[in-house]
Amino acid sequence: MNIFFDVDDTLITWDVKLRPHVHDVFARLKDDGHTIYLWSGHGPRWEVVRRFDLHHHITDCFWKPLHNHRARLTELGVPFAPDFAVDDHAEIIEVFGGLVIEPAGAPYGRQDEMWRVYDEIAAFAREQQPRPSPGA
Repeated sequence: MNIFFDVDDTLITWDVKLRPHVHDVFARLKDDGHTIYLWSGHGPRWEVVRRFDLHHHITDCFWKPLHNHRARLTELGVPFAPDFAVDDHAEIIEVFGGLVIEPAGAPYGRQDEMWRVYDEIAAFAREQQPRPSPGA
């Protein structure tokens, strides 16, 4: 699956600290065969990828559409819609599907929030797997 993560208040706190367990969860998602992208209303956030050494997890970074979400994907250079999005704004999840995450507040909000994200993605991926037909 193509999984799109928001950056501000989703992966990093207001004071630019990485939420706990991001590296571990991203590694598990990659091991599970998923492709991870970042997107932000502030543009491609390669500085976050560099600052927190996320380059081995992240395939690409994009502008996140803040209105007319689906219609603006092409305009913003996003080649496809997410299969699953993770964001602290419910509006994005209502449009693309995925999970609304608790904002990464000070000091970090729930310490296990990224593991909750992993569990939700894993459950969603299992539901998407084709089921064998009866008698097969």
